[in-house]
Amino acid sequence: MDPKTVLMPLPHYGFDPTESAVPWRALLRAGHHVVFATPDGEPAQADHRMVTGKGLPKLLRKSLMARADDVRVYRDMEGSDAFRQPIEYEKIQPDEYDALVLTGGHDKGMRPYLESAVLDRVVAHFFDRDKPVGAICHGTLLAARSQSLDNPECNGRSVLWGKRTTGLTRKQEMAAYWLTRATLGDYYRTYDMPMMDDLISHLRTSTDYTAGPGTPVPMIRDSDERPNGFTVKDGNYLSARWPGDAHAFARELVTLIGTRG
Repeated sequence: MDPKTVLMPLPHYGFDPTESAVPWRALLRAGHHVVFATPDGEPAQADHRMVTGKGLPKLLRKSLMARADDVRVYRDMEGSDAFRQPIEYEKIQPDEYDALVLTGGHDKGMRPYLESAVLDRVVAHFFDRDKPVGAICHGTLLAARSQSLDNPECNGRSVLWGKRTTGLTRKQEMAAYWLTRATLGDYYRTYDMPMMDDLISHLRTSTDYTAGPGTPVPMIRDSDERPNGFTVKDGNYLSARWPGDAHAFARELVTLIGTRG
């Protein structure tokens, strides 16, 4: 397998540490090269609450923040040369990359990333050329909002038109919101509309979205030793719901990218 160059755009602040660092480590282990991109070419910062647990309700902290092992992986990524020297969104040349990873996060700092016209065009490039794309949590929303530029099957609609996907579920988002509302307000609400509803609004049919297992809200996170998270694969598009799926997502992403070339 030839090494691939993988693009991972990030916002200034607010991305989830697990959803970014776990795929990053898996890609590096497989011999691939990851290039980070931020709005202005300055290093990004993950959601501090997810890294440290500070501000989260004490009884829920362990369930809501990143696992200790995954925080260590994030610290490794944070200290890497690639992470400390990202390129600007505007300088992304999509033809230079073999695959794309769209990470998630729920902090309001994610909005510029989710609403970036530059990233919309970048995402469309990968889908229209059938390059491997992995999206997790709110990364699936960025994919859904991106309009195809020259794929006649989509006819100017979302690049996910006609594709199967998962993503953060309504129950996950609302449960986290109601459990923390008294102390954190709307911290868990990126937008007024639940992410799942926004995502589905861009699909051909609501049945193209799959919530996956959970009774009713999945709380147990997978790990490097037990990569049993939930993912959905449709062609060269791989999606997952939340940080608890990140290890399964990372392994399947490496397999997906490894099948190219």
